[in-house]
Amino acid sequence: MPESEGASLQTIDRAARVLRALAEGPAEGMRLSEITAALDLGKATAHRLLRALVDVRFVEFDETAKHYRLGYGLFALGSAARRFRIVDLARPVLARLAAATGDTVYLSVRDGDEALCVDRCTGSYPIRTLTLDVGDRRPLGVGAGSLALLAWQDEADIARVLRDDHAARAGFPGFDAASLREMIRASRAAGHARNDGRIVSAMAAVGVPVLDETGRAVAALSIAAIRERMEPPRESELVTLLRDEAAELGRLLGAPGEADAPGGVTESTREEQF
Repeated sequence: MPESEGASLQTIDRAARVLRALAEGPAEGMRLSEITAALDLGKATAHRLLRALVDVRFVEFDETAKHYRLGYGLFALGSAARRFRIVDLARPVLARLAAATGDTVYLSVRDGDEALCVDRCTGSYPIRTLTLDVGDRRPLGVGAGSLALLAWQDEADIARVLRDDHAARAGFPGFDAASLREMIRASRAAGHARNDGRIVSAMAAVGVPVLDETGRAVAALSIAAIRERMEPPRESELVTLLRDEAAELGRLLGAPGEADAPGGVTESTREEQF
């Protein structure tokens, strides 16, 4: 084996050991000294590996606590692998929702800082709201399903998206950071996301997250219809159907079903965070 190849394999092995140590460590993360002790690595080597993993978002660093913990790049990889199973498992879910409501039902997953539509099922109502095709992408927060994906992410990730993703949302008026922050607050308070004509004026949609074991959204189910079909009390009925099916899909994926804020956020603390 060439020397350079051997060194590369050693680096990969060490990086994998760092990730495993963080995965098995405390939820708040680990200090550099704790990582070096756990892995019997030199401080300089461990620091170099950690900085490289931070650069690709597999690890994040808490400047205040000086803790390293697993990052969202790694989470995105896991979500990407899981999404293919989600599509298969969700197909009967979408069919049931479309049959029960007559409207168009969408399944979206997170792909980086975008919501990717991975499946769609149309109902029997003659006026169809086909605002997304399978494979279409939107910036996180733009649209009911996309908003459900964003609102049930970690607080730090939400703050980063709101801060850094302005250019991606430029083509969608009304989705600036301040407006999105208010939408996230309202979504969490209601337990579902709502898009009332912000993209297509005659169309409205509601969406709910499908949560993983940490309380973050790995997918979203949404229903779109003409605005007249989203008037109360029908909107509440649609949300109930979506929540029930999202909970079932979550159980199939081995995840909790109840939509709540991630990271143990309670009703009393939601208003303080945005």
